[in-house]
Amino acid sequence: MSSQLSSLASPCRIGSMELKNRMVVTAMGTNLGAEDGSCGERLHALHERHAKGGAGLIVLGSVGVSWPSGGNQRNQLAISEDYMIPSLRKLADAVHSYGAKLAAQLHHGGMVAVQDTAEGRPLWVPSYPEVKQGDMQSGFLESELAAMFKPDSPSPQLHLMTPDDIKKLVTDFAAAARRAKEAGIDGVEIHAGHGYIISEFLSPLVNNRDDEYGGSLENRARLLLEILAAIRAEVGSDYPVWCKIDSGEFGHAEGISLEDAKSTAMMLEKAGIDAITVSAYHDTSTGVNHSESNIPHTPERIVANATAIKKCLKVPVITSGRIELESGNKHIAAGNFDLMGMGRKILADPDLPNKVIAGQLKDIRPCVYCYCCVSQIYVQNSVKCAVNPETAHETTRMLIATTNARHFAVVGGGPAGMEAARRLVEKGHRVTLLEAADRLGGTLQFASIAYEPNERLLRWLRRQTEQSAVDVRFNTYATPSLLKQLAVDEVIVATGAKRDMPDIPGSDQSFVFSGDEMRSLVLGDKAPSLERKTDAFTRFMTRAGSLTGVNKHPWILRQVSRAWLPLGQEIVVIGAELVGLELAEYLAHRGRQVTVIDSATRPGAGLYLVRRMRILHELREMGVTMINRAEDISIGDHTVSYRNYRGQQRTVGAEHVIVAQGATGDQSLVEQLREQELKVHAIGDCNGVGYIEGAMESAAELVASLN
Repeated sequence: MSSQLSSLASPCRIGSMELKNRMVVTAMGTNLGAEDGSCGERLHALHERHAKGGAGLIVLGSVGVSWPSGGNQRNQLAISEDYMIPSLRKLADAVHSYGAKLAAQLHHGGMVAVQDTAEGRPLWVPSYPEVKQGDMQSGFLESELAAMFKPDSPSPQLHLMTPDDIKKLVTDFAAAARRAKEAGIDGVEIHAGHGYIISEFLSPLVNNRDDEYGGSLENRARLLLEILAAIRAEVGSDYPVWCKIDSGEFGHAEGISLEDAKSTAMMLEKAGIDAITVSAYHDTSTGVNHSESNIPHTPERIVANATAIKKCLKVPVITSGRIELESGNKHIAAGNFDLMGMGRKILADPDLPNKVIAGQLKDIRPCVYCYCCVSQIYVQNSVKCAVNPETAHETTRMLIATTNARHFAVVGGGPAGMEAARRLVEKGHRVTLLEAADRLGGTLQFASIAYEPNERLLRWLRRQTEQSAVDVRFNTYATPSLLKQLAVDEVIVATGAKRDMPDIPGSDQSFVFSGDEMRSLVLGDKAPSLERKTDAFTRFMTRAGSLTGVNKHPWILRQVSRAWLPLGQEIVVIGAELVGLELAEYLAHRGRQVTVIDSATRPGAGLYLVRRMRILHELREMGVTMINRAEDISIGDHTVSYRNYRGQQRTVGAEHVIVAQGATGDQSLVEQLREQELKVHAIGDCNGVGYIEGAMESAAELVASLN
């Protein structure tokens, strides 16, 4: 084994189940189940791909034990009827063929079973919950609110669970475990976290019952222990059974505490559990918390809790939550936990485990923590990944060797161009990539400055392109004569969007920067319009030019701009979509007083919901002023004026103004080449701004369509 991460790559056991490594595809809701609750083709293909990629254990997420009752996704996988067994057996056989193990996470949504409300069933709850008012819905765009809260949907109705309901729930969990075993699934994980039915009983904040299922922790844990006992009676003592618990309810002072979780874990171990998965939940009324617990933005958010629980137990502990591979390996070696769950990382690169074992860490496609994957589930869409267009499209976007090799020219070395070029080469085509600049990256270079995780994707795309057989030619413009001289068969245009300055009065003044000018300023590119506006460009180039190759390395630029940035203290950003908000965050972190103005009703279009809720919270925390529904925006003498939603004329001071608007698709080169009777395809932002996801997806879709 050549792995640098020997602990992650080492074998281990959960009860009687032997695992080839400690890398776990943690349970995730995917919304990929078939209409009848069985495992359909897309879900099968997703997890078979994970097994092929080398994972030791794959945990099927949110498998409904009482489905359709208790469902929290429209296309949720279920295990509530015997007819579902064959499709699960087929998946288990496929997973086993790669040496991986398969588990089913047994689930009932309880108070958050949104499908119950949608389909007219009451929500099962232990007791009436405390209702908190927060800012969660303010992070939604109007289109997302419409998708999640349909105006014709019935109002939620709560049903306080009776002793008979509790008995039925226990029976449903036990029957589901029996079906899992019959299907050849290797083990089950009882989902007792994340605000679902069992965690509602465990939570002192939610559970106000005055019977034997409420009050003390022993009483609140009674339902969970009865479920475990019933499962054991069905599947026997040798079948692996473990449990996911919350190690805290972040944002709730009176919720589940770490001490509660430690005691619950010890009770479970005494009752015969084979492992504990340590997770956490949060106050859902507050937007920022949706990226603070089980899918955290804060690195290693749950590791300390997992370590504390591990000290109380002899059985293995599994945990997850933005743990980088090297760090996870150290924690396992130190005995802080035993297995590392990965959701986002595996969606970004299903081959991650195989690459870890082979020591190919630099070839792992990185997750950029944009929350594309989980944000889909909030609005009832299927899971997808912004950086890996094959996720949940394994059967339609896979790379199949061509039987008709051709010579392609790819014009533009941004993310769409690099992704298309490397994919074409993998299929067996010859590719010449023409880039007008002296480096690859396109707009992703600027996005890497504003948001650091994007730099990982930039490095990965450059590495994959440069290591491939793609013929990259820098400082080269794609003219019709050159393309004909190269004798290319087809051309793929990936030159990105055009960013014209919108028609805003006063936008031609020297202290006003367009998006392209701001990008040039930060990246150190030459831009003639900057020279006439301010001497900041000259000063920046003088400073940046002292660093060899500075404009090729975003991390160097980031260090320079942290210490020094040629912009004033008061900055107005016009435009509150993805680029505007990430610019505002970038500037606020560097001590600038920032105001963001936009005509939109709600800010953050282009950002995925969960990421948007976090960035809006952080902008407020840093004192960034957000002005929505602004009309008649104009720029005066170091001021920006607008008419607010009340019809009042208002003015904000500005040493500099950045206009983060005006980006549109640019088909000019496409049309020019087609006039020369070249066969041309267009991908990425030249078709309209789609950001990273749009670039990667359009490249994959096109290449899949080309034999």
